[in-house]
Amino acid sequence: MIHPLSDVQTLNIGTDTDIWQFCVVLEDAKIGKKCNINAHVFIENNVCIGNNVTIKSGVQLWDGITIEDNVFIGPNVTFTNDIFPRSKKYMENVLRTTIKKGVSIGANSTIIAGITIDKFSMIGAGSVVTKDIPKNELWFGNPATKQGYVCECGNKCEEDLYCDICQGKY
Repeated sequence: MIHPLSDVQTLNIGTDTDIWQFCVVLEDAKIGKKCNINAHVFIENNVCIGNNVTIKSGVQLWDGITIEDNVFIGPNVTFTNDIFPRSKKYMENVLRTTIKKGVSIGANSTIIAGITIDKFSMIGAGSVVTKDIPKNELWFGNPATKQGYVCECGNKCEEDLYCDICQGKY
């Protein structure tokens, strides 16, 4: 479903993906299957979004961002794409930002350009992420720092990476 009040220019959209009102999706963007793109989202050309991704309202995805499968991006998460921005100065080479499979990013977090957030990690609301995040780690704060580990099921793990909820060990 593409809401009639959105401006979707790409044809690269998987089946069962919903794009809600007031979204803008540029021509070369790629969006996978069973995604939910909430209202007021902007997706630039050189963006690739996997399957089963949820992007909440107020998010802008700039050139150079890759989001893998089963990712949750909370409301008003901010991605940057230029470390030294100036008005009317345009980047020759876009920094690549990669959000790996199963990551969750809490509301109002800021993700600095050129980093990778590895599989099943979780970023707490309001965090400022300035460096790569290893898999299954919980980070939050400003700047974000490691606060523990999270399971693939989303629960906080013990230091030995054992989950009391699903009994997974990582």
